[in-house]
Amino acid sequence: MPGEITCLIVDDHEVVREGLRLALSRSPQVRVVGEAGDGESAVALVERRRPDVVLMDIRMPGMDGLDATRMIMEREPQTAVIIFTAYSERALLARGLESGARGYLLKEAAHDTLLRAIEKVATGESFVDPALMPSVLAAKDREELLTAREREILKLLADGMSNSDVAAKLFISQETVKSHVRHILTKLEADTRTHAVAIALRESMID
Repeated sequence: MPGEITCLIVDDHEVVREGLRLALSRSPQVRVVGEAGDGESAVALVERRRPDVVLMDIRMPGMDGLDATRMIMEREPQTAVIIFTAYSERALLARGLESGARGYLLKEAAHDTLLRAIEKVATGESFVDPALMPSVLAAKDREELLTAREREILKLLADGMSNSDVAAKLFISQETVKSHVRHILTKLEADTRTHAVAIALRESMID
């Protein structure tokens, strides 16, 4: 657990930024080091302040949160981004994680959940809002949670294939397979590949 976690707040609504700043000021462990109202300002601030964690809104004027996250990952990969949004569409969750975000949190999340998410991503872990977990998703949403490629890889893992087997079968690199597996584990909140396969079978994501 890091001693102090520096945090940058990105949202185009001043009232949201103010509320977040006040909420985070109640935690002795978190220090807000800046605020931005759009993606471009966020990227510039991250490069200047190098925060541990960025709370990133998705829909903003100009550069949106997903593009800003991708750019931050390219320029300051040690910074962890949490997508912080009012939108719970599962397709957005998938796109958020694909952009390099380490966490995904709904704006209605409880204060404790927000702090837990910040602490987790600051230590290198991933965090997805419990309200978006597979067990509470409708069947259609469960299907959208994983991309077609991720479901394909998960099926091969279910057949007992190793990363190198999957890479050879799909004509992709082992690094690409590892990246897909990391996304799968994060989205399903699974600890291991076996756990991910079990969840996917139980939730009928694969057959």
